[in-house]
Amino acid sequence: MKREIEDGINGLIDILKQDQNKDGTWRYPFETGIITDCYMIILLRTLEINDEKLISELSDRIISRQGKNGAWKLYFDEVEGNVSATLEAYYALLYAGKFQETDDRLQLAKEFILKNGGIDHAHMFTKIMLAITGQIKWPSFFPLPIEMILLPLSFPINFYSFPEFGRVNLAPVMILADRKFQLKTSKSPNLTQLLLKKTAFEREEFEWRSLFSSIETAIKGLIGLPSQIHKQATEQTKQYMLNRIERDGTFYGYFSSTFLMIFALLSLGYSKDHAIIKKAISGLYSMKCEIDGHPHMQYTTATVWNTSLINYALQEAGVSYLDPMIMKANTYLLKRQQYKYGDWVMHNPSSSPGGWGFADKNTMHPDTDDTSASLRSIANIVLTNPDFRHSWEKGIQWLLSMQNNDGGWAAFERNTNSSIIKLLPIEKAKYMLTDPSSADLTGRTLEFIGKFTNLPKNHSIIQRGIKWLLKQQENNGSWYGKWGICYIYGTWGALTGLRACGIQSNQPSIVKGAKWLNGIQNQDGSWGESCKSDSMEVYIPLESSTLTHTAWAVDALISVYDQPTKEIQNGIKFLVKNLLNDEWTTDYPAGQGMAGNFYIHYHSYRYIFPLLALAHYRKKYL
Repeated sequence: MKREIEDGINGLIDILKQDQNKDGTWRYPFETGIITDCYMIILLRTLEINDEKLISELSDRIISRQGKNGAWKLYFDEVEGNVSATLEAYYALLYAGKFQETDDRLQLAKEFILKNGGIDHAHMFTKIMLAITGQIKWPSFFPLPIEMILLPLSFPINFYSFPEFGRVNLAPVMILADRKFQLKTSKSPNLTQLLLKKTAFEREEFEWRSLFSSIETAIKGLIGLPSQIHKQATEQTKQYMLNRIERDGTFYGYFSSTFLMIFALLSLGYSKDHAIIKKAISGLYSMKCEIDGHPHMQYTTATVWNTSLINYALQEAGVSYLDPMIMKANTYLLKRQQYKYGDWVMHNPSSSPGGWGFADKNTMHPDTDDTSASLRSIANIVLTNPDFRHSWEKGIQWLLSMQNNDGGWAAFERNTNSSIIKLLPIEKAKYMLTDPSSADLTGRTLEFIGKFTNLPKNHSIIQRGIKWLLKQQENNGSWYGKWGICYIYGTWGALTGLRACGIQSNQPSIVKGAKWLNGIQNQDGSWGESCKSDSMEVYIPLESSTLTHTAWAVDALISVYDQPTKEIQNGIKFLVKNLLNDEWTTDYPAGQGMAGNFYIHYHSYRYIFPLLALAHYRKKYL
């Protein structure tokens, strides 16, 4: 099998070498289904930007993803389909004008939507989009009034209680809901037939009342006349958005927050031709990529993430850090290190900037996972290049400072895991409005610290991280991964992190975790996990195989065992046999953003993680 492993490693290196861009980056698509394609059509039509070529091409992509029953799915094994995705597709296709309501495919979609509860059962974000574009009425009140931005940090729920990915979407929504803003055009479809109740927000309004009253009481305690407070809150919320516009014109680099910001600014009197709005639209255009001959509007770009992960994997596979391919990538990463103070400083005021973000144009919101990934990429060159040494020290300092009080690491900010927020009657609040320590991020951070720094294994930072991670282990031996799918991802992160920090293979938690992975291996030597796992919060097998899940599981087991086990051997055999496999499992999402609603297919993962697993196998056993 040695020859097959060598051939597999060399084949993957050749592919990655060919796919590298001149600036040193890898720009594989960050694919999130059809949601952003639908919203781009809706945005362009609502603003009367008649880019017929793009609208037509996006329509073709959307319709190509429709199932035989008329529905759209978020992932292959989702039962029947997803009502929100189907509603968004139906709306976008009607608005595009390429397909008529009488088209058989749209009739099937309409039947599916009605059968599954209509607009009433759509996701809250979908309903907000429908309210903005005049399809349904805004609720009589929104649970988070605009004045909330003025509440002090000492108040149990305040604007900065939420993590940055929650805040950047909430800020424009607070403006829009406050003003009950709606914008329709002569081409707007009529979706009233899909509304089964008088108001789509009926259920939410009932649940929101108790929360609204408690926040309203706090707002009344603010000093000043109500009209003055309201004006100040509106201005502060507007400035919050404007101060966080990235170089490309997007609001924090996200499609959703930029989409919402555009409408929020329109509600405040900005014209469609205002420079800020035009640049925001241009920024969304710049995130377009091509997949299977169709354009796809990415939710964000994953350029830093792809580049750092690939560059590290290549070095693990034996490519010298002095190789031009590696040097170009590291030079790019050096330029993308962030030196601005972002929102993370609100809960981490004593630290200095030095982290990395996810997307190419990110300048002010780093995250722990991209930071440790970028540091891994530059680790080998640090001792010989003073520029990288400075970058290394700043990055490590920021990463260590981001440890939560509970000992774990979250994605974007420290200690934004309020137990009160989890109780909010807002759909998916614990996913959208909290950023807790997670097993995957904590494990990966510990793995970096244990392998690449000189921090003593008995250091309090490491010991607190280990203690937190051990407490999170499920009874069956697995760990839940927040940002990947899902228990295999979390278990991979936890086991490799614990082992890198000196936890022995015979320690009960390690034994239990490895036993769980061994027990869920498929007969062909592979692993595969369903996206259902994240929302069900229990491991659900995919009943099939994915390269990424197999690579994670194999890599985790390699970290545990001194000699290759039959499970490891069978997993490696599966990988080398299927590296160029191309079927539905190749496109299956490996990342999650919001359980049950938002999934990510990283086109780079099929190369990165098999390469890492094969490289680690060769390094340890051959």
